[in-house]
Amino acid sequence: MQGSRRFELMVRLTERASQDPSALGNLLVPTMHGELVPLSRIATIRVDSGPAQISREHVQRRIVVECNIRGRDLGSFVADAQRTVAQAVALPSGYELTWGGQFEHLQEASRRLAIVVPMTLLLILGVLTVIFGALRPALLIFFNIPLALSGGILALWARGLPLSISAVIGFIALFGIAVLNGVVLVSHIRQLEAEGRSTDQAVSEGAMDRLRPVLMTALVASLGFVPMALATSMGAEVQRPLETVVIGGLLTSTTLTLLIIPAFYRRFSPDSGHTPIAPEANTSPDGKPE
Repeated sequence: MQGSRRFELMVRLTERASQDPSALGNLLVPTMHGELVPLSRIATIRVDSGPAQISREHVQRRIVVECNIRGRDLGSFVADAQRTVAQAVALPSGYELTWGGQFEHLQEASRRLAIVVPMTLLLILGVLTVIFGALRPALLIFFNIPLALSGGILALWARGLPLSISAVIGFIALFGIAVLNGVVLVSHIRQLEAEGRSTDQAVSEGAMDRLRPVLMTALVASLGFVPMALATSMGAEVQRPLETVVIGGLLTSTTLTLLIIPAFYRRFSPDSGHTPIAPEANTSPDGKPE
């Protein structure tokens, strides 16, 4: 853009003076020599249309073209529109094109989430490592996140919903619930091992003991989101992706938590299959315990 554009002077008259072009042409305009001449002799009078309001931004005139999107996600629509405009529209000198509105907010939110989501995952892994005092059980519970992620993506695909900002926020909430279920299960298995049970026994008993709490946690969250996932009122386009992600992710995460995590715990535990030996009691020479 090369400097500011120059525009001709525009004068707005009263409504009575501008109603009739012929009457407007009879207006007398003083000249440099002090004479009065009709306006029609020095100007071309015609009826034209223009913007009702001239807006400015950054000391530049601004023309806004607005549209509402229905049945498509915002990101892909703007990408197609940008490609079409670049091919079919040649901007005159002094003009520039900016895509704003909700698309600008989408870009800002995407940049923030690109930082927040990895930090959230690293924070979850760090907290799990501190809780269990070892990296192995933390990684085992962290494995719940891709299990939940797959279910959320499948649910979005099944309903034909785009991966929007609200869906990404739903994934963050989903990761928290999935990790909570993993903590409930693994902590109980480790508690049973500390009480003297073998790894196989602790895994079997722990999975059965924590079946009800894990299912209740998942069902309460899922059933609570069903009305919003099926909503069609105002704001439903924001609610549906978030709730769909949570419900679909919990279905896969809960099922695989009760099946895959116990199997992985038994497989990768260093004491897998080891049965603790009870200490022998001291006996007297005649064979009786002391």
